[in-house]
Amino acid sequence: MTDLLRQEIAATADLVVVKVGTRVLTHADGKLNEERVTELAGEIHELWESGRKVVLVSSGAVGAGMGRLALDARPRDLASLQAVAAIGQSKLIESYDRALASHGRHAGQVLLTADDLNHRARYLNVRNTLFALLERGAVPVINENDTVAVEELQTTFGDNDRLAAMVANLIRAPLLVLLSDVEGLYDRAPSDPAARVIGTVPQIDQSTWALVKDLRTGVSKGGMASKLAAARMCTAAGENVIIASGRRVGVLQQIMAGEPVGTLFLAQGQSIPSRKRWIGFTVPPRGELRLDHGASQAIGRQGRSLLPIGIADVQGHFTKGDVVALCDSQGQEIARGLTNYSSDEIRRIRGLRSEQIAGVLGHCPYEEVVHRDNLAITG
Repeated sequence: MTDLLRQEIAATADLVVVKVGTRVLTHADGKLNEERVTELAGEIHELWESGRKVVLVSSGAVGAGMGRLALDARPRDLASLQAVAAIGQSKLIESYDRALASHGRHAGQVLLTADDLNHRARYLNVRNTLFALLERGAVPVINENDTVAVEELQTTFGDNDRLAAMVANLIRAPLLVLLSDVEGLYDRAPSDPAARVIGTVPQIDQSTWALVKDLRTGVSKGGMASKLAAARMCTAAGENVIIASGRRVGVLQQIMAGEPVGTLFLAQGQSIPSRKRWIGFTVPPRGELRLDHGASQAIGRQGRSLLPIGIADVQGHFTKGDVVALCDSQGQEIARGLTNYSSDEIRRIRGLRSEQIAGVLGHCPYEEVVHRDNLAITG
């Protein structure tokens, strides 16, 4: 059985990002399931043969390292965890490369930190590298560089679901597939015998978030909450997302055939430009501007620039050119943008008309605090 909407989405998805979770790739004892790696490599090759290009975001380095070192439990201290990840990463990429080589393809290892995508020049370099790999028929295998990423310094992506969403936005992939150990988003707790997988989610709203039930384990740090956040990031940028079980053999072919597998999250509006994806969904904001009702409506519904008169409050310390969050009067983020003024300057001109800026600051290089060309709607 196929679904016409899914068939249409699959038919236009010439570039697909596939994220594979830890529990899809490992046995119950934490060791790498090389048989599943081989199966997934075959499925990815079939997608290439059908005329599609595939970028893979793969977890599993720590699990592979635990297996290689015969560890029974995930290390707790940071240095040991990073060492295990380093050992496991080589095992993981070896497995992918060997499996893809049997189909005449290569695996191209790409290890990223959050700073690689937060910095505009490095962000563009990563994109160029990925496209160069794809042009050569290689499968980019992306993972976070766990050996140098430090969560305490906020230089991590948080989880590979978010990383996959950022990669999908980076290369403007029409479809992101998140493969997990669950069949999709359930309409109630999965442990309930009456629970059913929701086939399609037209829009992620509060009722959708209410369905999230996270299960924490010592192996995977994702969970449905992170997958929902990743889905929201991509659908807001105008792309589609499917969450499905990575343990289902042939799952990628079933998805691309338009079969009702997993949960489909529909794109919201048209695909937005690459630069606005970077502003809205990649770079963490350095501060926050709280807007009055009129400014919130002008930005969120009318696509207008942000003028100083619409700013009610300023939070954080930032400089000109930084990304800031634009929030309504209730504190809900509605957009992100590049600011033309520092936080100190905005505190002096907030609530004023644009023609009053020069009288306060002594100069007026910009009438707008955030120009609409440098602004992305996120809420």
